[in-house]
Amino acid sequence: MTGAHAADSQPPLRVVTFNPFHGGPASSWTGDTEDLDARLGMVLDELRGLAPDVVALQAASEGRRRGVVARRLAEALGFHYVFEPATTRVSPIGFFNRLVVTLLDFAEGPAVLSRFAITSSEVYELPRCLKRLEPRVLLRADVATPRGPLAVFTTHTTDDPCQLRRIGEIVRARAAHGPIVLTGDLNRLETSDGMEALNGPGGLVDAFRAAHPGAVGATVYQRIDAAGPTATRRVDYIFVGGVADGGRAVCASRVILDRPGHRSDGRALWPSDHYGVLADLAIFGIQCAP
Repeated sequence: MTGAHAADSQPPLRVVTFNPFHGGPASSWTGDTEDLDARLGMVLDELRGLAPDVVALQAASEGRRRGVVARRLAEALGFHYVFEPATTRVSPIGFFNRLVVTLLDFAEGPAVLSRFAITSSEVYELPRCLKRLEPRVLLRADVATPRGPLAVFTTHTTDDPCQLRRIGEIVRARAAHGPIVLTGDLNRLETSDGMEALNGPGGLVDAFRAAHPGAVGATVYQRIDAAGPTATRRVDYIFVGGVADGGRAVCASRVILDRPGHRSDGRALWPSDHYGVLADLAIFGIQCAP
């Protein structure tokens, strides 16, 4: 089979975004990571069943005791990955930043995991208009999918509209040259100030909202020890851009990693304080299944 028929026979690209709760900046120092290992095991079990092509992480942590969470997940899945700590950018003084990270035995930032090769990556430092001591970055990974090159962006912003506006500038400029996916924990509701930089007229397409126009789609905040769901707001997103009709490119989207497991003593344990989001995207001329 050749040409358009071959392209049409390929499945949509499956993208997942997820913020894996690390237990807090002092968690390595206190030794209490809120059952991180058990929660990562739950995440891996679900990801293996979902078989995503790309997994974007926010607040992926690293430390001497816990290792590099992004690498642990990537190696377990057999994926390529790129990871960029944001914590190391607290101040302009590199020595001070390294000292803080060493003393806490903790850093965190965004990561992209990919079934396909990552050919290059770039990090963009985001402005701090409201919270001067909370460094945030936007990470881009260029993924060589069998369908064509895809720029995957991921970020974890504060509730600062100027960060969203800067992200909008960067991502829209890249979308002018080909397909992009933007994922992240944006700490903003879809109608909040600053979100118009992403989903305003002529902007990117919010995959979950395209698939579910009236659904709440809550992703935060889940108490990781609660007996039942506690999430009430949606702040975790997958956007698609750089395609002729972004709405038609969204085949499906849903909230994932939204069910508890159990600790060894039988108490409930949730994968994170965030749920994840999945989107199946038909780009590079691929069609959604009828």
